[in-house]
Amino acid sequence: MEPVTLVTPRLLLRTVGPQDTEAVYTAVQDPDIQRWTTIPSPYLPEHARSFTEQLVPDGWAEGSMFTFGVFLPTGELAGMLGLTMRSLGTAEVGFWAAKEFRGRGYITEATLAAARWGFTQLAIDRVEWRAEVGNQGSRAVAERAGFTIEGTLRSALNNKGVRRDGWVGSLLPSDLGLPSAAPYLPGPSQG
Repeated sequence: MEPVTLVTPRLLLRTVGPQDTEAVYTAVQDPDIQRWTTIPSPYLPEHARSFTEQLVPDGWAEGSMFTFGVFLPTGELAGMLGLTMRSLGTAEVGFWAAKEFRGRGYITEATLAAARWGFTQLAIDRVEWRAEVGNQGSRAVAERAGFTIEGTLRSALNNKGVRRDGWVGSLLPSDLGLPSAAPYLPGPSQG
């Protein structure tokens, strides 16, 4: 698939390439990004080059991972967001925000735009969000975007060789007022 560009009221979501390597490298020097995500730590220039020149284009070409740089109209990189296909009709969203742009709702806005695109253009019926227990910033983004927090999965995440408990949540097309690509039959209420 050829990369697409998404536009929101405040953001431009586009694929990243070699011209963005330095901005990615600089943003990811933030200890919080290295702590809460599975990116290498320490994060070296060659990691940024591999990400922008190989991992991102390959994901688009294979239809396995759709990565968007989250840019302000001024061209500044505010964050990164990816939809990784996990199974038929299911993608997992992952994101980070550059330190100086946190708390402004940019990643929530980007998450909703990418989810809407996935629901309407890729026949995705479920976007999953996962984060290590304790990553309150990520959880706040997911909750503001309308994800239903479904629970805690024990020993579900491997971050740099350490098993950690993880939160999981989901966003469905119906949460955004959109139809599903496949019929959905919810289970009986446990209430």
